[in-house]
Amino acid sequence: RATANMGDVTEPSPQAPLAVVSKVELRVSCKHLLDRDTLNKSDPCVLLLMQSQGQWMEVDRSEVIKSNLNPVFAKIFTVDYYFEEVQKLRFEVYDSHGHASVGTHDDDFLGGMECTVGQVSPRTPVLGTPVGNFLTPTPRLLQIVAQKRVTKPLFLKYGKFAGKSTITVISEEISGNNGYVELAFRAKKLDDKDLFSKSDPFLEIYRIDDDRSEQLVYRTEVVKNNLSPIWEPFKVSLNSLCSCEEKRKLRCVVWDYDSRGKHDFIGEFFTTFEEMQKAMGENKVQWDCMNPKYKIKKRNYKNSGVVVLLDLKIHRVYSFLDYIMGGCQIHFTVAIDFTASNGDPRNSCSLHYINPYQPNEYLKALVAVGEICQDYDSDKKFSALGFGARIPPKYEVSHDFAINFNPDNDECEGIQGVVESYQSCLPKIQLYGPTNVAPIISKVARVAADEERTKEASQYFILLILTDGVVTDMADTREAIVRASYLPMSIIIVGVGNADFTDMQILDGDDGILRSPKGEPVLRDIVQFVPFREFKNASPTALAKCVLAEVPKQVVEYYSYKAFPPRCPQPETPDSNLSSPQ
Repeated sequence: RATANMGDVTEPSPQAPLAVVSKVELRVSCKHLLDRDTLNKSDPCVLLLMQSQGQWMEVDRSEVIKSNLNPVFAKIFTVDYYFEEVQKLRFEVYDSHGHASVGTHDDDFLGGMECTVGQVSPRTPVLGTPVGNFLTPTPRLLQIVAQKRVTKPLFLKYGKFAGKSTITVISEEISGNNGYVELAFRAKKLDDKDLFSKSDPFLEIYRIDDDRSEQLVYRTEVVKNNLSPIWEPFKVSLNSLCSCEEKRKLRCVVWDYDSRGKHDFIGEFFTTFEEMQKAMGENKVQWDCMNPKYKIKKRNYKNSGVVVLLDLKIHRVYSFLDYIMGGCQIHFTVAIDFTASNGDPRNSCSLHYINPYQPNEYLKALVAVGEICQDYDSDKKFSALGFGARIPPKYEVSHDFAINFNPDNDECEGIQGVVESYQSCLPKIQLYGPTNVAPIISKVARVAADEERTKEASQYFILLILTDGVVTDMADTREAIVRASYLPMSIIIVGVGNADFTDMQILDGDDGILRSPKGEPVLRDIVQFVPFREFKNASPTALAKCVLAEVPKQVVEYYSYKAFPPRCPQPETPDSNLSSPQ
């Protein structure tokens, strides 16, 4: 039951997030782009936008390819694919004049195309109806996942064709072994293609598919004026590199860069991922870089240089279940708001009123989330803290007190123990204020920091904060969250009552990157904020699924960042990752 709740969020609910069926990689190329530059050819860049609540939001953008009207972009766009949802995408191509100016001027717009990730939109655009920045003459939106490869014309504003310009989007589902490989290449004694200086080499790797078509996997940086370049190490997914098939043929091409886009061919070689793996450890693998024309014409031709694979490292990407099955415990801490704005607990209008026939919102949220978390904690003991109240014996305001009033051990026996401590502490305290949550975040973070020093994936911390209003110490809270983002820790904030929680959305990084008052960004998004009122009429599991939906991803992100494997990895099977929540 617990596994399904933490990783599987498919129960239909208007608030609950949809389950990701898979991730999809999108490769983009264009042909016959408009030439916007007077002296040179256009410098194209592709922007990927996704529609969210009726608004187009930029998701990612490609590199800029200099002076090229037929670009093949090395950038691979990765999007989550939801089977239940129509996901509208828009690709916009611009002539770039520097990264900051991409997409700011109509004169630089080379054309756009709209499609969906997986499903045909139920609302079919009428011929000539404006859609976004341009008209679409297509009666149906595209299915790039179903079709695998889609080539469509680019359109300017108001439905005008962008000349003969086309855009091709190739989609590929990421499944099975979702690891990645890190490669480091260099070359020696490459042919010199330049008259007054040395070649400016770069390397491209292509995967050869079953239909003999070639897909660009990676393009290195250009090393200027160097016949024995050392390229920067890079990472690619095994799915992108070889479709997770070790014997799939790869074509590697070395070029001499030309600023006008007319790169000179130096040479090529063919290999497989199976052959590349010989470079693991202290070994190195090298290939002759061959120019087929020279091989035919020159009797004593040996090669046009040598390419060396200096190092290869394979990284497996573990799933949430890998860590749980490896013995990682989820430690749960609840922090309850006891500020005066909740109302006198003796009054039936109070958010803390104990009704013998109906649990209050604090108890509903606590039980819904806690019942799931306790299945991931072997000792079933929860830390329970309070903030914003005057507490005995001196009745001084405290922002991180144990609700069982045992400062040496703030843990309660299971969810029922937390409920009992909550109910028994209410008559003993005086609700006060302000609503400061940074002290509790910092307190849990100190425990998480001690755990981090073990350098094992043994314990991950979830802090559930239940509050009836916007926090007072917002600056300190932001600072504490940024610090906590480097630790094995996630924060769930549930807003109780009918207050205006607009300002709390800043803490949830979904709409942007949370930063400390000094401007330092969070390492990873660890905060989920949900107003409880949105779930008043829903089942308890709907709230739990919504607030816990991001936890598996956050656990994996943290341990991947620290490069901590599960303590007891399970034997790998071909489909082991397909059934695991990511």
